[in-house]
Amino acid sequence: MIRLQPETADDWWEVEALFDLCFAPGREALSSYRLREGIPPVPGLSLVARDDDAIVVGAIRFWPVRVGGQAALLLGPVAVHPTHQGEGLGGVLIRDGLEAARAGGWTRVMLVGDAPYYGRFGFARLEGVVMPPPTNPDRVLGLELVPGAWRGVRGAVTRWDACDN
Repeated sequence: MIRLQPETADDWWEVEALFDLCFAPGREALSSYRLREGIPPVPGLSLVARDDDAIVVGAIRFWPVRVGGQAALLLGPVAVHPTHQGEGLGGVLIRDGLEAARAGGWTRVMLVGDAPYYGRFGFARLEGVVMPPPTNPDRVLGLELVPGAWRGVRGAVTRWDACDN
């Protein structure tokens, strides 16, 4: 049986090893990593999935960012160990993570990913939201956790600490 729980500091390296296994080398060179560097994921929203042997078989992280100065969550990465892919675990991580974000008072979430996959969770292309280059604008997707949360929100996606005083 798979158990979901909030990620803790003790899970960090196990989760990183899962991401290394599931993603191409050089993943940390992507523009989204520049937004995350040195900033911890949002506590309570990032989740790990452990199997009966307590091995991390799935993980999702959420990071605070700013879009045109407005608060948003950046979802990602999300990964499932190859031995558990196709079981729906990625969807469970996404749905549970989004529900935790909603319960935590967040209003909007964005990510960089495949519209056909993430569209089934309600994500759609964000017009006027600009990720650091070289991000393909067609892969910049958003979801409103509160109706109208993306209305009028435009501009560059920046680090959470970029607008803090």
